[in-house]
Amino acid sequence: MEITKKYLNDELTVVWKPKLCIHSGKCVKALPEVFKPQEKPWIQLEPSNNADIIDAIKSCPSGALSYYLNDIGETRVDKENIKEMTRVEVLKDGPLMVYGTLEIMKADGKQENRSKSTAFSRCGQTGNSPFCDGSHVN
Repeated sequence: MEITKKYLNDELTVVWKPKLCIHSGKCVKALPEVFKPQEKPWIQLEPSNNADIIDAIKSCPSGALSYYLNDIGETRVDKENIKEMTRVEVLKDGPLMVYGTLEIMKADGKQENRSKSTAFSRCGQTGNSPFCDGSHVN
């Protein structure tokens, strides 16, 4: 079962899927007053405004962070993140980033759908194959 954690304020819910996280640190660099990996809980929404939090979430390269507005709900499809063309980017000393909607067939025969961005491991050190989990950084 995939772990999903939610952090919310009156208007916004931030969703974090740790298994997808590649620990790029873009969220921390964008809003260190909200994203604090050394603290519990590591996401603290109160010191910032929702627009800045949403911008930081959109910079997440792995898709581990997402959000929804509480009055609209989690079932909302964020059309701006659906891309018509799939794009692949090879990151120097990092994962293979695939942007777009994907259907992934794993070696064990299980199928998984992903949208927005997906980080595939290139180093073979990941504990979450075929996805990057940031193990190459250690």
